[in-house]
Amino acid sequence: MAYEAEYDVVIVGGGHNGLTSACYLAAEGKRVIVVEALESLGGMCSSGAFIPEAPEHTIHPCSLDLMSLRVHPMMPQELQLQRHGFRQEEVNPGYVYCHPDGNTLVFGRSPEQTAKEIRRYSDSDADAFLQLMKAVYAFIDMAVPQMRVDPACFNLGAKLKSLAVLLKNRHLKPEIMALISSPAYSSIMERFEHPVIQSALCALLGAAGPITAEATGVYFALLGFLHKYGIGRAIGGMQSIADALEARLKELGGEVRVSTRVEEIVSHNKTIRGVRLADGSLLKAKAVISSIHPKHALEMVSTGELDRGTLTKVALAPANAHGASPLKVDLALSGQVDYRKLEEQRPDNLSLRRSVLLIGTVEGVLDNFRCAARGEVSPKPYLWMTAPTAMDPSQAPEGQDVAYLYPVAMPVKPKEGWDQIRATVAQQVIDQAAEYMNGLKKYEIGRRIEAAPDLASRLSVHNGCVVHIDTATTRSGTMRPASGLGGDTLPVSGLFLGGAGSHPGGGVNGMPGRIAAGRVKRFLKKIS
Repeated sequence: MAYEAEYDVVIVGGGHNGLTSACYLAAEGKRVIVVEALESLGGMCSSGAFIPEAPEHTIHPCSLDLMSLRVHPMMPQELQLQRHGFRQEEVNPGYVYCHPDGNTLVFGRSPEQTAKEIRRYSDSDADAFLQLMKAVYAFIDMAVPQMRVDPACFNLGAKLKSLAVLLKNRHLKPEIMALISSPAYSSIMERFEHPVIQSALCALLGAAGPITAEATGVYFALLGFLHKYGIGRAIGGMQSIADALEARLKELGGEVRVSTRVEEIVSHNKTIRGVRLADGSLLKAKAVISSIHPKHALEMVSTGELDRGTLTKVALAPANAHGASPLKVDLALSGQVDYRKLEEQRPDNLSLRRSVLLIGTVEGVLDNFRCAARGEVSPKPYLWMTAPTAMDPSQAPEGQDVAYLYPVAMPVKPKEGWDQIRATVAQQVIDQAAEYMNGLKKYEIGRRIEAAPDLASRLSVHNGCVVHIDTATTRSGTMRPASGLGGDTLPVSGLFLGGAGSHPGGGVNGMPGRIAAGRVKRFLKKIS
């Protein structure tokens, strides 16, 4: 084969994880190139003028909040992204639950602040919440050290940290085990009696998936992360993260190619040789990191190099396996929305402009997932929504807004097909959101709608699953994305997974890319 160029490492996919891997390896002096099929970098960590009628309005087609980056802040610190324009500010209050009766519940910056809010509705629920948070905090304090390291390594330091937390909280062990092994829904309903509190927690945890399934108590980690680390926003939009990573990579001597599709991950005799691009050219490499969905990555490996069992295993790894996926509706607005009706019912007249509002009831959350599994759209509202411009006015012309609407559980494959119902369902979502977000319909300039198949097509994400592989204890550590595929070696030597489908999973934090870079560094040292 005649290769166009030679590298130590080729990274397939220019999302934030791929760029993270590239930066860490370039910092070690490795010759690295990132190859991205789209015309710009960022993947799900992107933002831009995506509504033609509103070229000055910044739209976030996927991620917006920076929770997991605050849990795992190593990547921006170690890669010096602040020097390259990345800046985040905390959103406070971050999440606010809104009940159909007009009552609201603010998830505070600490368990005590949230308990004070809960006490407006029920003293016993407030006490139960504080007791619950002891178990949640103990759980995440044990889990976070393990999330930050390569599960294929021994990690003595991380294990000792987790063990110390376990010993300190050994009296809570039965409660912790019961919590994480049970359905999140059951744990909520058995502990809390007031419908506002029940609904608020169901609406929060439902963002991770159906809360009635076994062992979904791990979703309570969201509650712990929210209180312990808070929520951040990238000033200037999420694209600033990808832009900062690109700038850092080029500073380190790395290369980037956009609008360049990889057609084949070239392997011979179970050993990586490089990649073949869509135009037929070849890039030679000692190692390849794929930050795209693991199913698509392994299917790109040269024919015959991976056995049928391996390909089947990754193809069947759960990706929105429950049948539900978020729908994304973005609106560019000519004015600013407000939440006066909600704020006037609060005793403190707290401004909700910057917050993410959680809309839905217990039954609404359950019904949305039930309907999605049947290929139907629930008539009951369950969505998250916010105006990113309230936090960062630079994302729209002065005095104008952008609305970010995120119905959590829509059908991946509706019976009628998304082409038939996309516009109708989007209008339903806008109508539901307008009940809380005053001015939403009045000020609309244009809208952007993206359902699961749209996301799957645009970003090559299997079933439109934003976390690549569904979040579950059985798909964590070396079991993510599947058994035999989550360690530091794959059946093809020199191939590594470094996206959301590998440990520790989805979210904007760069940890999968950071871990993959460490694995490649060890591999290159071994073969040198």
